[in-house]
Formats: sequence, structure tokens, C-alpha cells
Amino acid sequence: MNSNRPHRVNRPSRFPSFGDSGIENEQVLALVFESTGWDIHTICAIASVSRRFCAIARRVLWRLLCVHRAPGMAAALSGSDHSGRIDGGWNSLAKLMFYCGGGESTRSPGHFASESRFSKTSGRFFLPKNCRGDLLYVSDVCEHHAVGCGDEHLGVFRGVFREFMKSKTRQCLVRRQAELEVKVRCSYCGGRVWSMKAARLVPKSAARRLGSRDGGLEFFVCVNGHVHGTCWLIPLSSEEEERAFSGEEEDDSDDLCWL
Repeated sequence: MNSNRPHRVNRPSRFPSFGDSGIENEQVLALVFESTGWDIHTICAIASVSRRFCAIARRVLWRLLCVHRAPGMAAALSGSDHSGRIDGGWNSLAKLMFYCGGGESTRSPGHFASESRFSKTSGRFFLPKNCRGDLLYVSDVCEHHAVGCGDEHLGVFRGVFREFMKSKTRQCLVRRQAELEVKVRCSYCGGRVWSMKAARLVPKSAARRLGSRDGGLEFFVCVNGHVHGTCWLIPLSSEEEERAFSGEEEDDSDDLCWL
């Protein structure tokens, strides 16, 4: 070995290595989208150009988008290693972050949600008491005017479990021999779902958290841990709202993920 030969210094990249094939192209794309602030519409457009770009988006771009827009939630769902896989894929999580599925039964269409707030404190209200050790992020309710239902308003919400396959909630569903729905699929990954209402696993605290009447809430959990649901919202006076949340509110300032 020639001691006079200059040593080559490998400078660490800001982006992880994405494999031996086309690594430079992927890093360039990541830099381009970083400069756009990870605009989801642009990523969707690029992913639809070709199979090559679709594969890059699935392997790299959706993950980096999720990490950029909700670093706390992405870290909690995947662990400290953001290059790790998550149930259902990063593309499904990105869709869940930015897409409200609406209410099919009430002809309330789904739509792009430019701003959303997810909270694991809110998620605790959707867990039965014996499943409170699970980690579930739930969004704020998105209010829709229900077509043909007078002045009633439909609340639509979505969420995601961490490691659903290992969760106590899934264990409860299996132990109760809850059947997977035949006609309903996950709005985000297309997977099969359980009805939490049919499994009798909807705690009353969930309806109170959303401001819904008892029995007016339904939500589904898919095999990958994605949650989507609806509830009929009732107008509450200030006094009623205070009673509804009395003793249940917690400081969730450290749990919020704004998108």
C-alpha cells in the first residue's frame, strides 16, 4: 500500500443508503422533494409516471414524507430507526395522514386533508380498559354535513396502531373470535377489517371524546392496524361538554402531531 496516496474520506449522507441500484437517482429525488417541502401532490404525480418511480416512492419517498411531516408519530410507530418497515407500508401511512375517507353510507365524500392533528392521548379513549397498554394515534374528528339527514353532522376520524399484530386489542378480537368484515375494506391499505362495534369493543369514552351520542359511533381496525370510523355528532352546550369530559381530560401537549 502506497503511504503517499491520499486517503479518500467518505462523507456521511444526509439520506440513508437505499440499495446498490440507482442510489444516486434516489438521493437526487429525495433532495428535490426536500426542497419542495415534501409536497404530497408532487410525490403522487411522480409515482404515477412509471413503475420505476412508483417503486422509488414506495421504498423511499413516502417514508421520508412521513418522517418530515410527523417525526414524533413516525418514530413512535417504527421505533428510533426510521428506515425500518411498518405494518401496511409507509405509503398507506402517508395516505392516512392526509386523506379523510368520508362516510360512504351518508354520501359524504372523502377528501384531501391539508391539516390534521393526531394524538395518542385521544387514542386511549378508543381502547378498552384491558388494552390501554396499546399505542394508538387518533385524529381529530372531521365534520361532514350528512346529505339527506337534515341538520345532522357526521364526524369522520382515522388512526393507526403501533405493532398491531402484537397488540392487546388484536388479542381481544381473536379471543372473542370476531369475524372479519365481508363488504368493508381498509380505506388506506385495502386490508380486511374488524368492526369494533360488532366485537363490542367500543368504550363509552370514545363517544364522549368525540361528542357523539351513545350507539352513534362505529369504527373499524384493519389487519395492519389502520383505523377509520364515523360518529353522529350532537351539539353540546358548554355545561354538557364540561360534564362529558369531566375527569377524563389529560395534558396531551407532548402527544400531538400536527401535519
